[in-house]
Formats: sequence, structure tokens, C-alpha cells
Amino acid sequence: MTKGDTSEARRGRKTARASKSRERRIFVLDTNVLMHDPTAIFRFEEHDIYIPMIVLEELDAGKKGLSEAARNVRQVSRFLDELMANATKAQIDNGLPLPTTSNANGNKKRPTGRLFFQTKVLTGGLPATLPGHGADNAILGQALALQREHPQTRVTLVSKDINLRIKASIIGVQAEDYYSDKTIEDADLLYTGVLELPANFWDKHGKNMHSWQDHAHTFYRVQGPMVRDWHVNQFLYQRDSNGLEAIVRRIDGNGAVLELVRDYRNERHGIWGITARNREQNFALNLLLDPEIDFVTVLGPAGTGKTLLTLAAGLAQTLESNRYSEIIMTRVTIPLGEDIGFLPGTEEEKMEPWMGALMDNLEVLTQSQEGGNWGRAATNDLLRNRIKIRSLNFMRGRTFLNRFLILDEAQNLTPKQMKALVTRAGPGTKLVCLGNIAQIDTPYLTETTSGLTYVVNRFSGWEHSGHVTLTRGERSRLADYASENL
Repeated sequence: MTKGDTSEARRGRKTARASKSRERRIFVLDTNVLMHDPTAIFRFEEHDIYIPMIVLEELDAGKKGLSEAARNVRQVSRFLDELMANATKAQIDNGLPLPTTSNANGNKKRPTGRLFFQTKVLTGGLPATLPGHGADNAILGQALALQREHPQTRVTLVSKDINLRIKASIIGVQAEDYYSDKTIEDADLLYTGVLELPANFWDKHGKNMHSWQDHAHTFYRVQGPMVRDWHVNQFLYQRDSNGLEAIVRRIDGNGAVLELVRDYRNERHGIWGITARNREQNFALNLLLDPEIDFVTVLGPAGTGKTLLTLAAGLAQTLESNRYSEIIMTRVTIPLGEDIGFLPGTEEEKMEPWMGALMDNLEVLTQSQEGGNWGRAATNDLLRNRIKIRSLNFMRGRTFLNRFLILDEAQNLTPKQMKALVTRAGPGTKLVCLGNIAQIDTPYLTETTSGLTYVVNRFSGWEHSGHVTLTRGERSRLADYASENL
């Protein structure tokens, strides 16, 4: 085949893919999609949406309560009520036009698809191999009936229920997960906050380099092709022993200003008796101790030191430099095994069983305090007065001023919950989110839809935020071996 033939074939394949992507489709929405994202009805652009009557019944059954799912159901009902305001029966039968919405960049986009409700009885004809008459089977029956009624249109069932998608595939109904809430396509593409520089970096970027010092900080201005791929507050390093370790402070076209990071691996620069044990921990401490950075996210598996480093930085800035008035620590209360049931006491007493990580790390941080048992006891009393434990359930409407706010196990939050918590921060407050997206315990959340992934992606490049992914376990040789082999 000649070169021209290859290009022509490539253009033909692109045209075929484009026409296929423009093909009008009907998406049948499962209840859990609307309970997960109330704005799902606005996410399908030029395609039509179909909501079976059984889905409306399930929404009605789930509208009561104070849970996130119940609030989402009530929001869906408000959206549907607005769309149906002043609509006649004929207009509902012909499909309701969807309103103009804004995408992530703030651009207005008008969906050309329409919203349909089940307005007549459709005989699905479910196969005899599908027993029972539950809600899932009723939704499958509607999807089958729509396929028969619209043979020229591709009908797709959208559900976050894996088992329902499996049953749909078995009986011949195309089924998909809900993808519009994904922040990124793959968790492996998530911004790490750290970039290794090649060995020839200075050959390409050191030609017109300028360096200067300001208040004991060393800065470099470099220019070159790699700068376009950097982010503000991203860490750069070279592997050799005397290689560069710096943070990107400013980017201007092909030029960037780098600042050498402080080395907290040195005993003289220890923070509350703690020193960094590897490069990534050192980068994390630089972010946690930087007064110009208001929002820090630290990802990493168990044993990488997320909580210990954050607490040490918080104590140093609360008790030594008085930058913050107190430390507030909270986390999502999801048990690893069976729930232990009702807990008596105050809010702080109820949260203490969930704060084992806090207590364990405080033991490490107070071991090095002088004064023997009496000195450690006095230190523990002081710390308890300056460290407050709060529940996420009572965060709505609050504003935290001059606090060092730690959100542990943040991977179990939805993007909406994460937004509600981040907006609690008032002037002078620093918010640190810790988590491991490989350990998500919340139903319907994945590595690509977690609220922690969402904020890491959305805050990358903001001059007052920073992110580091820790990779090396430093807990013990037993924990390291278990993480790798179990």
C-alpha cells in the first residue's frame, strides 16, 4: 500500500469514528446513577434520556433522611420538577428539551437531546432465564422493549450496579457504567506532584540560567522546552546524590523560577523530633510547612508516613510558631469490618475509636519529649487541648479560622462532599487531605471518581496548593513485606 493510500484509509477510519460518535442514542438511567449524581440528566449532550416509572418509584422511596443519597434524590426531584413546569401531556410524550449547562471550563453548552419518561406500557418480554420481578428486572424489561420499539437506535442502560450490567449483557442489552463523574480516564495518569529530570537537563535548560538568594532561599530561573509540561508547586529532582531538588514557584511561557527545597532529612532540621526518611517525605514536609500553601493533598499506601508527617508539621506550626490556633482532625467513619454500633458520649468521644491513627502517631511524636513519664503526661494533656477531633457530619455551615485542618481517609468522599469540606476553610486555615485511592470503601466510588482524585486534578497548578504522592513504606519491614506480597 502506498503512503497516499495509508493516509486515505486513516481519514476514512476517522470519518467512520466521527459519524459513529454522532449517532443518536437512547440512555436508560438506573436509579443509582441519579442518586450518585443529580446532574446526570444534563450530561448526555446530543443523546436522549429515558427514565422508567420504576426509577421514579425508587427515587420516591429514597428521598427521606439526611444522607448524601437522600439529598441527591431530593435535588433530582427539584430538577425534574423545573423541567416539567407548565409542560403539557403532549410535550412530555414527545420528550422535554434539556436546558443549557456549563462545562468544567465554564463554557455554556446546550444539550440537543431530550428527556423521556415512561408514559405507556411497554412489553419487555424478559427471558424465562431471568427469575423474579424486582426493580432491576423491570428496568431491564424497559430497555429490551425500547430496543424493539427503536431498532435503528442504540439503546444503552447506564448503571453503577455491576450485577445489573452483567445481567443486561447476558440478555442482550448494552450496558455501561456512568462515566461523566470521572475526573481522569485512568488512576495511573493522576498527577503525582513529583517529576524526575533527565541527566542532560542542564545542557538544554542551563544556557541563560540566573540564580539569586532571598532570605536564605536559593532561586534559579531556567528556560527550555520542558517548562511547558511543569506545574506550579511541582517538585523536580535528579537521581544522583548531589542532584537538584527544587520546587517550581512560577511559570512564564518557556521560563520558570525554581526554588531549592529545604532538606528535612537532616537531624538539625527535624520537625517535632521527626525527620524525612526519603525524598518524597521531604517534599511533603516542604509543602506542609510552607505558609503560602493553603491546600495540600498527600496520597500514598499504608505506612508511607502521611499522618505522622502531617501531625508533626501541624504541631510545630501550632505550638512552636503559633501560626495556627489549633489542629482539627476528622475522617470518614467507614468501618473495616462489622460496625460496632451505637457509641455513647460527646462528639469527640464518639470519634475517638475512628482516630486510632491519630493516637498511634501522637505516641511516636511524644516519645522523644524530655522529662520522663511526667513530662510526657504533661505534653499529652497539652496536645489534647490543642488537637480537636470533629465529625464530618457536622461540618456543613461551619467556617474554620486560623486552623490546621487534617482530613484523613479522604478517598472515601465524593467530589460534592469534598467541595463542601474544602469551602469550610476561612482566612489563615491550612487544609491537608490524606488518603490512599487504592483503599476505597464507599459504594459506587472508584479510583477515578473519588473526591480525593477530583481535588488533586482540579488544584494542580494553583499557586497556593501542592500535592505529593508517597511511594516508599517506612512503617516497618514487616509492613513493607506485607504490602508487597499479600
